[in-house]
Amino acid sequence: MSSVFAQAEAALQLSSNYVLRGVVTDVTGLVIEGNGPFVPVGSHVTIQSGMSSVPAQVVGFRTDRVLIMPFSEVQGIAPGAVIRAMGAAAEVLVSDKLLGRVIDGLGKPIDHKPLPVEGELVPLFRKPPNPVTRTRIKDCFDIGVRAINSMLTLGAGQRIGIMSGSGVGKSTLLGMIARHARSDINVIALVGERGREVREFIERDLGPEGVQRSVVVVATGNESALLRIRAAFLATAIAEYFRDKNRRVVLMLDSVTRLAMAQREIGLAIGEPPSTRGYTPSVFAMLPRLLERAGTTSGSGSITGLYTVLVEGDDMNEPIADATRGILDGHIVLDRRLAGKGHYPAIQVLESVSRVMPDIVPLEVMRAAADARDVIATYKEAEDLITIGAYKAGQNPKIDRAVKLNEKLNAFLRQPPGERAGLEDSWRQLTEILGSAS
Repeated sequence: MSSVFAQAEAALQLSSNYVLRGVVTDVTGLVIEGNGPFVPVGSHVTIQSGMSSVPAQVVGFRTDRVLIMPFSEVQGIAPGAVIRAMGAAAEVLVSDKLLGRVIDGLGKPIDHKPLPVEGELVPLFRKPPNPVTRTRIKDCFDIGVRAINSMLTLGAGQRIGIMSGSGVGKSTLLGMIARHARSDINVIALVGERGREVREFIERDLGPEGVQRSVVVVATGNESALLRIRAAFLATAIAEYFRDKNRRVVLMLDSVTRLAMAQREIGLAIGEPPSTRGYTPSVFAMLPRLLERAGTTSGSGSITGLYTVLVEGDDMNEPIADATRGILDGHIVLDRRLAGKGHYPAIQVLESVSRVMPDIVPLEVMRAAADARDVIATYKEAEDLITIGAYKAGQNPKIDRAVKLNEKLNAFLRQPPGERAGLEDSWRQLTEILGSAS
């Protein structure tokens, strides 16, 4: 009976017995001004203009005017259009029925299947867990990707960034993790993606086995900035729901950069001054509020967060990449030069780091990973000499060992998307390769 009462309470809270109204007085660009309704920032409203009804959200105030941005286009909104508000829409319905489904930023299905109206209400905007009550990350998380498992081992509840330029394989890597990771639930937010790529990701990268235990939240690049931001917060709220049910959740957000661009678009539209490279201060305030919500709590559930960062011009020090690195527990860098050689996943292990790895893996694994990094770095430093034939074998034992192991390590770090590499198998194979040159 408790579930019945919970569903009834959720339906009651979603309904409202009061209506506040206002009238459209001005439209400038993407911002609509009205003389009401005076409801809190973040509240949802509906603009009734003729026969059309446009959903929108309150984003700010200017003296005696309320500032509103629509979830769709502003076309068709006329002066004097009625603005109606029916309370704040800061809660969403979540249940196991969402598994295997594709929804938009408002939680509505877009896969042409009905979605039962049942579940529990969870807050869309929630404070991160108390830092004192968070459990320490102590369990290794099998991600199914050999390069990550062996040299960048992740922990259950860790948050890590995947950083690269466009077209280097971020979506393919996310699909591999969604299929192969030892998670109970995957929650995937595709924010600002090309519309063509959504179905490709679901069918090609995610695959049937990945879809079955995943919730996919989509807000393509043609949709409003509000909807793109809401999609990221909705995916996080869904992941928190399953974490609170003591499930191991993988939360994937592709991409943080497009989310930041959406927030910048809103900030500039309502008059916020730009700061670093045109990004407004609200962008850098939003990132920690969202990213800190992933991780562990006092319970046994966890959210392992993977956040892609689309760096501009392959500059790993651009503002969003720099800010994200400072918040997360590590980063994985994808290298365009490796991708150009057909080396996939194109993970540049020398520039990547997992900050929790030293605390969760056995000492011998940590030593093997450090040894492998040293071998790769040694070969990279001497690569020009080796290529032109200026280096002769026997001149430097360290370089001789790197030459002998280079191809083996490269083959080890490559992995086809359909292949799964377990955690302990990855550790064993790496140790065997390093021992073969002794």
